[in-house]
Amino acid sequence: MKIAPARNSLVLMTLLLLAAVPFFLRLGASSLWDSNEAFYAETPREMMEAGDYLNPSFNYRPRFNKPPLSYWIVAGFYHALGVSESSERLAIALGALVMIWAAFRLGQAAYSFEAGLLSALALSTTPRFLMFSRRIFIDVYIAMFMGLILLFFMLAERRDRRRRLYLILMYVAAGLGVLTKGPVAVALPALVFLAYLISTRRLKALREMMLPAGAIIVAAIVLPWYVAIYFEHGWQHITAFILKDNISRYTEPVWGPSRGPFFYVPVILGDLFPWSLFLALALALWLAKKIRAKALPIMGESDPVIDARAPGDFRPRLLLALWLVVIVAFFSLSRSKEDLYILPAYPAATAIIGGLLARFSARTNAARGGPAFSATAVACGLLLVLAGALVFHVFGGGAPVYAIKGASWVGGFALMGGLLCVGLALARKRFAAVVCVALSLIGANWTFTLAALPDFERYKPVPEACELIRAKASPEALVGYYRFASPSMVFYLRRPVFEYYRPEQLEEALRSGKDVYCLISLQDYESLRESLGVTTYVLASYPVFQVKLKGILDRTALPQVVLISNTDGAAILR
Repeated sequence: MKIAPARNSLVLMTLLLLAAVPFFLRLGASSLWDSNEAFYAETPREMMEAGDYLNPSFNYRPRFNKPPLSYWIVAGFYHALGVSESSERLAIALGALVMIWAAFRLGQAAYSFEAGLLSALALSTTPRFLMFSRRIFIDVYIAMFMGLILLFFMLAERRDRRRRLYLILMYVAAGLGVLTKGPVAVALPALVFLAYLISTRRLKALREMMLPAGAIIVAAIVLPWYVAIYFEHGWQHITAFILKDNISRYTEPVWGPSRGPFFYVPVILGDLFPWSLFLALALALWLAKKIRAKALPIMGESDPVIDARAPGDFRPRLLLALWLVVIVAFFSLSRSKEDLYILPAYPAATAIIGGLLARFSARTNAARGGPAFSATAVACGLLLVLAGALVFHVFGGGAPVYAIKGASWVGGFALMGGLLCVGLALARKRFAAVVCVALSLIGANWTFTLAALPDFERYKPVPEACELIRAKASPEALVGYYRFASPSMVFYLRRPVFEYYRPEQLEEALRSGKDVYCLISLQDYESLRESLGVTTYVLASYPVFQVKLKGILDRTALPQVVLISNTDGAAILR
């Protein structure tokens, strides 16, 4: 194994430690995010309340659209630390930490120790990944388990004395992945590994994969819950999950806007910003090498970024590339597309990035691809400058509508780091340029978690509205929301809530003779209030953040959400 110079390694390990801390800072300082986080915080709470860990429920109704492992994990943290946002998020952050470790080990196994550190650093400093790791439980955990599947397969391929152990661990990770999000945890890795064995002309190696033993391990993890569900409910929930929540999502546009086959290209560029530029360079260098090899074959030439051979038939860099390409291509063909679907590709993507950074960042002399690397580093710095200026302008202290605490510091870190990166890249001090990018992102992430996230609470109306509802609503009152998805209300109120999306549903509730408390956008309320047929009152009004870029750039006034009721209080009559 190639070991980086001690000084560079120490610098990278220090940066990695600093980058990991924000994943755990002030986890309970912000309320739940609607809607995804609410499901994975409330369902395990209801399991504990009912004492039933077999049948998941949300809003006190059955919820079988996902397997139960994610709920069980959070319930375990609730038992140990108490029911709270910080307990649930600690479980997510620890899953993200395992993903970062997997990225390190993938980079180390495929390239070098320094590449492993840079791989982990790239993943841990990415702002979007940090945000995911504080709110999106199931996607972080399926990405974690799939990252472990890839890692253990790669380690097993080294054919050392621990091959059987690594294969066993791979199948355990696969079983846990299936119990987290379903068959995709087995199907996608199987596609990748099959493509890898075909590419390396080693299909006979399937005999060495312990397939019967692997099937038994996966079945032993997955089947007990499914068998228990079958004996209690029959095939109803099992077929609904497999056919409706998996196959139909892939074959039909279940929800959301129609998204084309190249939807995930900007997703990768944005999610891994600014390191994604180096991923594009790594793939471009590999493609250029292939073109050169066809035009003028050179015996023994190997690509140092993707296609180099390890001893024997093991080609770890090819495996990383296939993992990335197959996952992105698979979900690009899906009729329903969500950006988080390709999160399992990111440990492999950052391993490729780490390999490229390790190859070029320590070199000051010209080498094949060196000028392209320097140009990419300059572009990375310029984009950081642009992003910092945009954040400073839109969200900084002088912003009249969208000002967020700490935004000026976040913009300043990006501006300074970008400018230093450009200067150092032009001076061919490539390692220092990479360090400056990492430091600017670390500073921005620290500020984001310590200042920006807590300040953003004023744009999240649910906790404050629930406090008001608790003070006013009787146990018989109808409580919920109309076309303003707020499932976290269940978590904060500890009671069922209604979810209305049609006017007649709200009208019927208001005329039912029961007290009603409803969160609704001001725009919807003003369009409906004349047709409701009963006197309604506005108990409170809250600003919500307008996330559409055009509205932000135009400084459009913040939209409002109101809490309305058909019973008088200290209310504003409408």
